[in-house]
Amino acid sequence: MSALLLVRDRRVLMVRARGRDVLYLPGGKAEPRETDVEAVLREAYEETGLRLTAQDVEPFGTVTEPAHGQAPGTMVAMALFTVRPGGTLDSATPIASAEVDEVEWVTSADADRCPPAGVETLRRLVAADLVD
Repeated sequence: MSALLLVRDRRVLMVRARGRDVLYLPGGKAEPRETDVEAVLREAYEETGLRLTAQDVEPFGTVTEPAHGQAPGTMVAMALFTVRPGGTLDSATPIASAEVDEVEWVTSADADRCPPAGVETLRRLVAADLVD
């Protein structure tokens, strides 16, 4: 799994998947023979319409947490990639795609609306002084 961390004004972009009640980071599973970076670029475009290149992102770490909505004991490892500031994406407007109902800018105050991997990611973003 790969996920995108687009931070603006001390908030991070999240999406609400169609028919789901929780917020997720834009991202998803890699296709066969696809790298984590390629997966996050593709998924970000599919979910938010943002066109990124490998030069737009940098690794932020990996979170390993219980998988939301899966059997007890099922874990998810999610490679996180931040969007480098100062590029064209600073002013790009993310939009909800056919895969998601809405996009939201969230802070740690929204952690109760996130699955475990999202909660841990918010904690790390706060620790890095990127998100309130």
